[in-house]
Amino acid sequence: MNLLEALRYLTALEQHRHFGRAAQACRITQPALSNAIRALEQELGVPVVRRARLYEGLTAEGEVVLAHAHRLLREAESLRQELHSRVDAPRGALQIGAIPTALAVAGRFAAQLRSRHAGIEPVLRSLSSPEIENGLENLSLDMALGYIGREQVKARALQIWPQYEEAYFLVRRDVAGGAAGDAQPTTWRESAAQALVMLTPDMHNRTIVEEAMRSVGAEPRPAIETNSVLALVAALGDASLAAVLPGALLDVASGLTPLRVHPLIEPTVRTPIGFMTAASARTTPALRAALTLAQDASWLQQLSRR
Repeated sequence: MNLLEALRYLTALEQHRHFGRAAQACRITQPALSNAIRALEQELGVPVVRRARLYEGLTAEGEVVLAHAHRLLREAESLRQELHSRVDAPRGALQIGAIPTALAVAGRFAAQLRSRHAGIEPVLRSLSSPEIENGLENLSLDMALGYIGREQVKARALQIWPQYEEAYFLVRRDVAGGAAGDAQPTTWRESAAQALVMLTPDMHNRTIVEEAMRSVGAEPRPAIETNSVLALVAALGDASLAAVLPGALLDVASGLTPLRVHPLIEPTVRTPIGFMTAASARTTPALRAALTLAQDASWLQQLSRR
């Protein structure tokens, strides 16, 4: 049995929570993945996966195995990168998490990193804030772009690289054909009275929006809720709906639907966004190159327009 491969299959199974999708992600057949995990259970002498007709999660012993799997796989990847990289030519995979509202920024970051270093293979995942924080802690992520001001971030051993401050805008479909930049500011109280498309309550962006509205005595009543930024933006094709979007999403949203964009005031809300890494983790050559870009003046200048 190849222990590292079996551990990689286990982490894929927990990520995708489905034997077929995990096998597809690992580019093997479903029976091969199942057999490898059974061999892992036999090798360790404990049940790892709770099995039924469908995947039901890990056993208590499996959670322990998973925690070690993340660390062992991270060390193995670090070793491969150190052996096959040069100072000016890092090579290897880089696991990046990003909150949905910063995914467009993270995509541009990954593209620029790949342009600078063709040997780096970024893997970008859209994750909630708790998933990001857990991923950094268990080393399934190398770095993540998210809300660095959260109390849960401050309570963990994370290193932080501030990137930009998220500003907020009320947007709706532009039926008059005017220039988006000509729209007048509006207040959070006024925005709360609109028929809003909002992210679901488990998303931190929803918390930010609701706190801003409640600070002026307004209570939003969403017309549509979704945990997908793409679905939120697509819903704005209906001119009767509006949404509160951060500046980082305006270019993406306006590319799908012509929008009227109203800066939100009273109060002025700014939320810090930054890259995070685990403070105790060994930095790989790919991660070192990524952190160099994250602190590059030209990159930060691009973000100042968010």
